[in-house]
Amino acid sequence: MPDLEIRNLHVRAGEKEILRGVDLRVGGGEVHAMMGPNGSGKSTLANAIMGHPNLEVTEGQIIWGGEDITEAQTDERARMGLFMAFQHPVAVPGVTVTKYLRTVLNAHRASRSQEPISLKDFRETVTAAMQLLSVPEEFTRRYLNDGFSGGEKKKLEILQLAIQRPDLAILDETDSGLDIDALRIVSEGVNTVSRERGNELGVLIITHFQRILHLVKPSHVHVMYEGRIVHEGGPELVTELEAKGYGWLTEEQAA
Repeated sequence: MPDLEIRNLHVRAGEKEILRGVDLRVGGGEVHAMMGPNGSGKSTLANAIMGHPNLEVTEGQIIWGGEDITEAQTDERARMGLFMAFQHPVAVPGVTVTKYLRTVLNAHRASRSQEPISLKDFRETVTAAMQLLSVPEEFTRRYLNDGFSGGEKKKLEILQLAIQRPDLAILDETDSGLDIDALRIVSEGVNTVSRERGNELGVLIITHFQRILHLVKPSHVHVMYEGRIVHEGGPELVTELEAKGYGWLTEEQAA
């Protein structure tokens, strides 16, 4: 997959500066965890990578596969192979999961000058992804996120990940609001897609909990505080944060 490079990224929302110089590189086959207390800028980073229109990049660059995409529109980034699973997916009553997934697939195909996917090929693609993630068939006949539990919404995000086959998956607090059973199902889905894609998929997990990182093992761990990455390490850093919390980082930055 192409590498994602974040270079000295400064981002503001309105008059408030949120990111204050972030550097990050995510390569194929790597699972990066971005941790930190609430309000540290983690979700802003995820949204900035995807080109959220309410955020302004005031300095720095977002590089994807060697190309500067800092000014690219959100839909352009999605067609380039970037994918984001949202913390709070919205409901769309009247639009079935099947119709939504086919629309998304055809949008990606159109960007590559391909014909719309045939109904037969679409069914085979969806069936294979559902079997891979152990998703029941009736799931696709429901309206998009309408009446879905938190776990079902997150499961649909992972189903989209499996079907769209992006090069980079950003999971923004995918573990938020999940009970232990739903967390296990979602984590197994992420692990399954990662294994199936191998070095073709990079993953960036945004979280302030450690529990998902016991199930989806990161290769790299970063800690964000007040809009900067202030500490980095391997998976052992998760255990250290679990034992010590974030207080020591706050004290370290104040020193």
